Amino acid sequence: MLFFQKPKGPVSWLVVGLGNTGDRYEGTRHNVGFDVVDQIADTLDIPVQRLKYRALTNTAALGGETVLLMKPVTFMNLSGEAVEQAAGFFKVPPERIIVISDEVALEPGKLRIREGGSAGGHNGLKNIIAHLHSDHFPRIRVGVGQKPHPDYDMADWVLGKPQGEDRKNIDEAVKRAAQAVEVYIRDGAQKAMSRFN
Repeated sequence: MLFFQKPKGPVSWLVVGLGNTGDRYEGTRHNVGFDVVDQIADTLDIPVQRLKYRALTNTAALGGETVLLMKPVTFMNLSGEAVEQAAGFFKVPPERIIVISDEVALEPGKLRIREGGSAGGHNGLKNIIAHLHSDHFPRIRVGVGQKPHPDYDMADWVLGKPQGEDRKNIDEAVKRAAQAVEVYIRDGAQKAMSRFN
């Protein structure tokens, strides 16, 4: 269970939720990364609203480490600019930067945790890989489901708001992803993957 503790020591991890800022993007499939960071912040009772490193941020004690929670304000496809700035400032290596994003190739509500790998067509991840010059950073992907038919525009799909059962499953996954971040930091990748994948 998460509870608020004062962070001790310098920032040693970044936890980056991907999304787009602005009311029209709230609750969309593409913003589940933001939703996970908000979930962590709500549980710890700390606001993520300090504008630094081109992101809304706050530091938190999580899994025994001092973590910078981040919601980049650059828009999704430039997320790497924010991550690069914060990582450079705190000298955090890629393997301690957890990025949370939406994943259309997963059923709504499923999680997939990986220690690295390709962007899988996700523009936010692609930009982070380009800015970090590395794809070896952990990511937690939250399933938002496939678009309903091949002709359906992908942008319309990810910028749409899930309804009904999908909404319920995604909301549940957001809570589990928030727990997965803590387990990953405290117990490592293998524990987090076997428990949440």
